[in-house]
Amino acid sequence: MKLKDTTRKIISDTQTKLWITNVMKTPRLEKVIVAIWIWSLATRKWMKDFSEITGNLHAITWQKPVQILSKKSISNFKLRENMPSMLKVTLRKQKAYDFLFKTAKMVMTRVRDFNWFSEKSFDQQGSYTIGMKTYSIFPELHPDNISTDIWLQITIQTTSSSKKDTRVLLESIGFMFK
Repeated sequence: MKLKDTTRKIISDTQTKLWITNVMKTPRLEKVIVAIWIWSLATRKWMKDFSEITGNLHAITWQKPVQILSKKSISNFKLRENMPSMLKVTLRKQKAYDFLFKTAKMVMTRVRDFNWFSEKSFDQQGSYTIGMKTYSIFPELHPDNISTDIWLQITIQTTSSSKKDTRVLLESIGFMFK
C-alpha cells in the first residue's frame, strides 16, 4: 500500500526534527482506537438499541464499530455480565493518519476556547489519549441526528517508546501542545 504525500511529509518532518538518519527508526502511528462507553446507557431501561450511536461512530471514522460486551458483573455500576459496555473502532495505516489529521485541523478548531492539547495525557509507553465530552463537533454529523451526547475517547498508539518522540510525531500531524 502506498502512502499519501501528506503522510510522507509527516514522516520526513518527524525524521528531521528528531535527527534520525534511518527512515525505519522514525516513529509512526501503529493504531488509533476510537471508543464510546455505552455501559451507562445500557443500564438505563429505555436504551436498548445503539444503532444511532453506531451510525454516528461509523460516519466519524469511516469504519463499522464493534460492540464490546462486559466480561464480569460490577454491582456498584449496575453492570451485568454480557451487557453492552463499549463501541470501538481501530484505525490503522492511512486511515489512522487521515483521522488524526482531520481531528487536529478541522474538529478541534470547532471547539470553543480550544488552545492546545494537554501534555498530561501521555503514558509511559508513548501513547496519547484524548477525551472529548461530545462527539457532535465532528463535521460529518448533523445536530439533529444526535439524541444522546456521550463521551468519545481517542487513544493513539505509536511505534516509539518515549513521550518526546510521540509528541514530535503528533506535532507534525498538526496537534498543538502547551
